[in-house]
Amino acid sequence: MRLKQVLYNAAIALVAIVADQLVKLLIVRFLAVGEGVELLPFLALYHARNDGIAFSMLAGFGDVGLSIVALLVLGFVAWLWWKTPPERRLTHVGFAVIVGGAIGNLIDRVRLGYVVDYILFHTPVWSFAVFNLADACITVGAGLVLLDEFLLVGRSRRPPPTDARETGD
Repeated sequence: MRLKQVLYNAAIALVAIVADQLVKLLIVRFLAVGEGVELLPFLALYHARNDGIAFSMLAGFGDVGLSIVALLVLGFVAWLWWKTPPERRLTHVGFAVIVGGAIGNLIDRVRLGYVVDYILFHTPVWSFAVFNLADACITVGAGLVLLDEFLLVGRSRRPPPTDARETGD
């Protein structure tokens, strides 16, 4: 990777980290745990604490154990990112967003022992798991990597269609 590309991707990760931590700071400051504010009929800010990982899985694993797991996963993603060819710009952006989100949640886990969550999609009869901007970054970043891998790069790997006139059929 060229230095310019590294700096660009590092800036993306840093923006994700700072934005995540800033919103979490505001949520903790202005909403008590379990308190919510309706923004739209289907969207609320709802202050929650997540002792586990995605969807509260492994909640009993402990903050040190989950921090170690997060560091291992972050290391693996960083390795994949490093091994990605420089021309795969969308994948690099995706990995930068993933790393930014992962570091944002890791900061909470190490500093607080849990992750601050605050976005709640809901209806009167159903609600989605409460999540945060870092989780959204991880999801969007993974989507960008998959989009690049399967749709954009996949097209360039396919052999060009043959014209029936050229083959004599």
